[in-house]
Amino acid sequence: MKLGIIGLPGAGKSTLFEALTKIVQDETSRKPEDRLGTIRVPDERVDRLSAMYNPKKTIFAQVEYLLPYIPMQKPGGQKGDETAWSTVRTCDALIHVVRNFKGFGEEPATPLDDFAKVNEEMIFADLLVVEKRLERLELDQKRGKKADQDELRLLLECKEMLEKEKPLRHKAELAAAPKLRGFTFLSGKPMLILFNNEDDVEETPRVGDTLAGEKYLAIRGRLEHELAQMDEEDAQEYLAEFNITTSAMDRMITLSYELLGLISFFTVGPDEVRAWTIRKETIAVDAAEVIHSDIKKGFIRAEVVAYKDLMEAGSYKDARQKGTVRLEGKTYAVQDGDIIEFRFNV
Repeated sequence: MKLGIIGLPGAGKSTLFEALTKIVQDETSRKPEDRLGTIRVPDERVDRLSAMYNPKKTIFAQVEYLLPYIPMQKPGGQKGDETAWSTVRTCDALIHVVRNFKGFGEEPATPLDDFAKVNEEMIFADLLVVEKRLERLELDQKRGKKADQDELRLLLECKEMLEKEKPLRHKAELAAAPKLRGFTFLSGKPMLILFNNEDDVEETPRVGDTLAGEKYLAIRGRLEHELAQMDEEDAQEYLAEFNITTSAMDRMITLSYELLGLISFFTVGPDEVRAWTIRKETIAVDAAEVIHSDIKKGFIRAEVVAYKDLMEAGSYKDARQKGTVRLEGKTYAVQDGDIIEFRFNV
């Protein structure tokens, strides 16, 4: 799963990316190219399971973050330029970084205006895609080719929303329609807005009803960037000095994971404790395939215990004695935090 980091020039996209990945590029060696980093999802449940089983390996869930190179670094500057967004379209969700600090020699921050500029550009780019497809369908009909009525209806619904300058993500069932998947609409992707604040400001700006229906979070990007480069001891002192209780990066990664509609289930044992990533409402037989296709093919049962029940029992043996370990079939909807042992035969 991949999230794209977008925003206007000077918003702090590179600062955020480097705080996340802990990979800092020297200013003199920066190249005009996309940057991609794979990040582990912080999860105290994995830490506690690892402490319980003391395995040879501990593996966390992971997500990818893409910092796309956009020519001239002006995603809002070339109205309707589809090529500028081509890399972003491959992402499953977006992180929209909005400047909420006063940079050296810059005008005061206007975060809501800045958000609107990029949001409008995505809406306009999507409208171009819809109009081109509708034109194609109309041409096909004139040539005697029957149009897919479901696709046509969905596209007209998209067009109506976009012409009203409403992003498609505000109508989740429309954005997620299978017949629209190939269009990779920008405004239909789940999005988290990150207000990049001054070093001494923790709160989000006043947004009123402007961001109704949106998910947003405030970060102090420069502080987080510095924190990411420190060793553990220095980092703890730094956290105390700036009254930071938890890293905003951890909160942001966790929110990103949730934004994608993902959950984790766990497999445990002396060799490995591991978090596996699936979408919400995935059934047991499909979760088995995430581990190996043979497990799905030979699926018999899933032995399941909820993380909370295991922690309360203190051990797997005690959880079994308490009756909280249960057997589930193929159609069981896996829950976030389930610890599963799959029984199979091939």
